[in-house]
Amino acid sequence: MTFTFRPVDPAADALLLHSWVSAARARFWGMVSATVQDVAEEYTRIADSGHHQAFLGLDGGVPAFLMERYRPEESPLASVYNVQPGDTGMHLLVAAPAGPSIPGYTTCVMQSVMAHLFEDPGTARIVVEPDARNHKIHLLNQRVGFRASCLVTLPAVEQAPGCTEAHQPETRKEALLSFCTRADFHATLTPILAANAAETEGEQR
Repeated sequence: MTFTFRPVDPAADALLLHSWVSAARARFWGMVSATVQDVAEEYTRIADSGHHQAFLGLDGGVPAFLMERYRPEESPLASVYNVQPGDTGMHLLVAAPAGPSIPGYTTCVMQSVMAHLFEDPGTARIVVEPDARNHKIHLLNQRVGFRASCLVTLPAVEQAPGCTEAHQPETRKEALLSFCTRADFHATLTPILAANAAETEGEQR
């Protein structure tokens, strides 16, 4: 597994992203009923925001996951907790495997995402706010060093124009606010992985 990242191209990647976000397994992403055009417009909006970026994660050059990075102070999180300097928000969606599932694959993806975000010396802490019902992601977050803080109420993911009330009736999202510091992330890694992560960060300064 060799993971790399590139910015999402809203027009070129819309069809691929639509196939991911509209799948039933991605229901917590909030775009199950979105059209390809809805997806293109949403990621154009993100690209133009100035405080929110989306990246495709590639495994050996093949798209495998979607990662979003954002500034919590410019998001609904600003109204539910005291944003600290160095806080960086993150969303992650891993695509369904094309072949047989590989044990531990999603954990490897998450470790790669965390290492990538911490390459920025200005990032002191990663913030996530997954749906409180998304127990699988809570376990994954704990595995890479996140500590749950509290339940918070946020606006539901904005309903895309093509969505209907039957598909997305919720107007609020109960989320588990969680944080991971650089030290907490490194503490979950093997000594070799932790040393590599620290060395990479040193090169970024």
